[in-house]
Amino acid sequence: MDGNRFEDLGGGVRVCVSREHGFGSDAVLLAEFAAPKRSEHCIDLCSGCAIIPLIWMSRPNVPKQVTAIDIQPEAVCQMNISVEQSGLAGKITPVLTDLREYKLLGHARYDLCTCNPPYRAVGTGIISASQTDRAARHETMCTLDDVCRTAAYILRFGGRLCLCHLPERLVDVLATMRAHAIEPKRLQFVHPRTNAAPSLVLVEGKRGAKPFITVEPPIIIEDNAPTFGEAEM
Repeated sequence: MDGNRFEDLGGGVRVCVSREHGFGSDAVLLAEFAAPKRSEHCIDLCSGCAIIPLIWMSRPNVPKQVTAIDIQPEAVCQMNISVEQSGLAGKITPVLTDLREYKLLGHARYDLCTCNPPYRAVGTGIISASQTDRAARHETMCTLDDVCRTAAYILRFGGRLCLCHLPERLVDVLATMRAHAIEPKRLQFVHPRTNAAPSLVLVEGKRGAKPFITVEPPIIIEDNAPTFGEAEM
């Protein structure tokens, strides 16, 4: 595919990225925040180039298996390239589907669900010109409610949903999780620098858990920025 390039994530894992389907620090931070266990079956919704599953597979403690889904064919094509290049067939399964068709994904099948969802509700923010950018940034193809409804169906009892979102939508995230019987259990704010307001919030909820939330120490990006190798054409 013209315009694609590769970035080395370490451990023999490479991600195929393009202008339309790349990744930012929010996805990297979410991958680390979710921290799957070796025995877990995981699913990443709105997976894009599958950066979150690929980061997991570049670490020493890799999850048992990951399903990566996206509604955009070009994104799933890039996933397949990355899986082939990284020798991860059978470990990461790319799937072209709409997450709103959640019954096709299996009931109570997964231990961990992650999603880097569109941040902007319909009618807010500046609408992106390209269809790809609109899908990634605005709730035109799925909403926060869609994500939580899907997670509630596909997660086993006690399974975790991990999201990253805008701090100004934190109340929406917590309320929507709880509305779908996913109890918020852990959150962490991300700040661009010391003494700056947070630019991102990471939230973990557990299906069927009792109320109690832990607020973890904040992440300061200027001190903890994740880095990767140089991109290759």
